[in-house]
Amino acid sequence: MVLDDDEERLDDCPYPLLVGDATRDEVLRQAGIERARMLVATLSTDALSLFVTLTARALNPDLVIIARSRVDDSEQKLLRAGANRVVNPQRIGGNRIAAFGLQPHVTDFLDVAMHDNEVEFRLEQVTVHPGSALDGTSVRQARLHEGDGALLLAVRKNDGGVFRTNPAPDEIVRPGDVVIAIGTTPQIERLQAQADKH
Repeated sequence: MVLDDDEERLDDCPYPLLVGDATRDEVLRQAGIERARMLVATLSTDALSLFVTLTARALNPDLVIIARSRVDDSEQKLLRAGANRVVNPQRIGGNRIAAFGLQPHVTDFLDVAMHDNEVEFRLEQVTVHPGSALDGTSVRQARLHEGDGALLLAVRKNDGGVFRTNPAPDEIVRPGDVVIAIGTTPQIERLQAQADKH
């Protein structure tokens, strides 16, 4: 559902849409905020994104909120207001420009792995579910489940902490952990099947 207060911007929108002010409770309710899984707040100012984040969090405590910030000072405010993630496009753009200058091949490779559907390999996240074949296995055993050629690159534990890159072979994978792997589509699908509850 796309929500905007400028009807002209929605002229060519191919998705369900609603014209209205996202800072108003009744408009968010009309858009289905109480049953939504995710909200992406990209309003014209950080103050408006902050207001929508606060309102949406109050209306749906389980909502995943991704908010855009335009200045660094707004990031912590948006997180305190209830955003799960804050994206600053200017900072990302600056980092990518620097990355292309310093490591152009690495940057190209990551672009291909993440966004090019024509290549034979994918970089994917796989969440381990309770009772799945990966639940309670070691990283060594999980690597055996990946299939020929797929690589387990990192694990993020279910507490949401830092990524453990190149994790120790004896580390145990638990429910809620997220495994980052790279491989062909069939390899990733096999790993996903092992991570899903049967």
